[in-house]
Amino acid sequence: MEPESCEDIHSAGAVPLLVESLTACQDSQCLQSVVRAIRNLADSPQHRLALAQQGAVRPLAELLGAAPDSALTLALVRALLELSRGCSRACAEQLSLGGGLGPLVSLASHPKKAVREAAILILANLCAQGLVRPALGNAGGVEVLLGELQRHRGPSVAGPASQQPLVRAVCLLCREAINRARLRDAGGLELMMGLLRDPRASAWHPRVVAALVGFLYDTGALGRLQALGLVPLLAGQLCGEAGDEEEEGREAASWDFPEEHTPERVEARSFRSLRSWLISEGYGAGPGDISPDWSPERCPLPPPPEPAEPTSPTPGPALLRIPRALRSLGCSPAAPEEPWGHEGPALLLLSRFSQAPDPSGALVTGPALCGLLAYVTGAPGPPSPRALRILARLTCNPACLEAFVRSYGAALLRAWLVLGVSPDDWPTLRAQPLSHCSPHRELGEMLLQNLTVQAESPFGVGALTHLLLSGSPEDRVACALTLPFICRKPSLWRRLLVDQGGLHLLLSALTRPAPHPLFLFFAADSLSCLRSLMSPTMSPALPPAIPLDLDPPSPCLYEPLLGPAPIPAPDLHFLLDSGLRLPAQRAASSAASPFFRALLAGSFAEAQMDLVPLRGLSPSAAWPILHHLHGCRGCGASLGPIPPPGQPLLGSKAEEALEAAGRFLLPELEEELEEAVGHIHLGPQGGPESVGEIFRLGRPRLTAYCARWTLEPGQCPRKRALALVGLVEAAGEDPGPLTEALLAVVMGARVSA
Repeated sequence: MEPESCEDIHSAGAVPLLVESLTACQDSQCLQSVVRAIRNLADSPQHRLALAQQGAVRPLAELLGAAPDSALTLALVRALLELSRGCSRACAEQLSLGGGLGPLVSLASHPKKAVREAAILILANLCAQGLVRPALGNAGGVEVLLGELQRHRGPSVAGPASQQPLVRAVCLLCREAINRARLRDAGGLELMMGLLRDPRASAWHPRVVAALVGFLYDTGALGRLQALGLVPLLAGQLCGEAGDEEEEGREAASWDFPEEHTPERVEARSFRSLRSWLISEGYGAGPGDISPDWSPERCPLPPPPEPAEPTSPTPGPALLRIPRALRSLGCSPAAPEEPWGHEGPALLLLSRFSQAPDPSGALVTGPALCGLLAYVTGAPGPPSPRALRILARLTCNPACLEAFVRSYGAALLRAWLVLGVSPDDWPTLRAQPLSHCSPHRELGEMLLQNLTVQAESPFGVGALTHLLLSGSPEDRVACALTLPFICRKPSLWRRLLVDQGGLHLLLSALTRPAPHPLFLFFAADSLSCLRSLMSPTMSPALPPAIPLDLDPPSPCLYEPLLGPAPIPAPDLHFLLDSGLRLPAQRAASSAASPFFRALLAGSFAEAQMDLVPLRGLSPSAAWPILHHLHGCRGCGASLGPIPPPGQPLLGSKAEEALEAAGRFLLPELEEELEEAVGHIHLGPQGGPESVGEIFRLGRPRLTAYCARWTLEPGQCPRKRALALVGLVEAAGEDPGPLTEALLAVVMGARVSA
């Protein structure tokens, strides 16, 4: 029917005549025509509301309950389906009063598909009205809707579009306690958990989570939901986007708390007396401030009288009558309400779980903590105080201490909140650069302090000792890693980490498969914290810089031999494989090294030769050796073979020069070359990627430099962790040198203190 024609029929007053025909006519064909006409007139929300207000729904429901023939039944359910779209209060009331709920539930199993589907959709539409949902549940509608939704979620269903009205209906049914009990017993909790796990149903996830809030104080249902894995799903919902579905109106509110329409009610004499007394006590300035719905909880109390002029123990009228303008009927409490965003239902459920005597199994896990921390640090505005209270409640609960240790939760709190490094920032930074000061540092330190209180209590000391000495290998490593973050008593951490081998456990675990994605980051931070605990004053990471660029520089003693008229004249030349001849003095060379003393002043043939070959030595590697043999210290020759930062050291001239210095027994030159390598590659121009390169040279002094640079106080946490990753990769299958170097740095700091 065209909209204009439908509007004309409504305006002509034809609806009452059609309603009258429904009750007067007995012929099935005639009734079908009238029902079809009513269905055609329900072409818009305004017309559907007009039909319901004029009593067109109740006769249809009564006819449906009279068990008509199949043709009339189909016409009736089609008309009721059209009338129940966007179901109004009038439509739901008339359908319920007409006894249509029971027949509709029965028709949900009708053999004819069109009748069956229409009846189920009518039941789903009726769920939008809270006043009819309890009666709908009593008629068996909960089981019908759950069964139909379960069938639609089968593998044969093409897409989730057909599930939308059913999901909405099931979620609305959770608003009344009687229907929640039916839904729980009929397997509705498992069905809703399946929806939350289904990525195709992500648009409905906020609605489902909001529906589960109805089970907030149902201990049995909460236990079942926790066993089904609700907590990590809720944590993942915190940072999700709000659903696109429209919010339900006031008429969809729970019928467990029906609204009372008081404005039109006649004021009782008792209320007038109460209002008079409230005004006399200062709760209102006039009669208009207090309605029959007023309660003292919904407005602030009057301020106490100021005891400025105590005259007599009997209060005067001035103290009894304190003018105070009350807010409107919908005023908020005196304390400001917490913000309720799309994450509100999930946080409310998580808060309820956190109030259990031992919430560690559900909330102190990697996914749950990551979800909470991602919300706290990633919220566009200030995060909900409820999330902060959840974290504080968990860290203050002694039952959660071991779970925080086993799950690396304490290390995660420090990394994410104090240091500002989230799992998404490791090992590669996101688009935003890592800030040097985390905005959530104070929160992180407060949570770690809560854990410290638990760890240093008698219960905590016993739990940590048992975990370190008798736990599984994974738990022992986690305990050793966590102790520097939550233990501040020297007697405790020295006993557990030093005397009972916790530090050795941690170091030996570095080269094994990582038990956590951020394990090496945690380990680097833990070792650095332990070094700070052992000694607040640290030695510098590198030895004092070689004064190559100072003014004045050290004089070069070998340069005079290279001029056209050398003074003194060289009495010896070294011949390299490349054919290059380098001048030298026999006496100076013999005095600088036992090797050259035996070669040039001993019984070898080279002692009588003026041109001595040096095999396997390139000019770049020979240059610092010749300078050193003639007394040069810090003239800059040791920098020649060292490549700039970013270039490999293995196979470079620097490695060749170091090997030659060792071969020619020149320990001072080795030290000078190693210091030059450290200052160039671990200096301001270097980076954590150079640490592994230096370690691969396999020289103990350079290994110590790498370990000290990695654990240096004030080092960027991310650079420190990347350096440790490079060291572990360079150590390969022989972790001994790395373990010894790190242990020496940590323990050496203690010895030097």
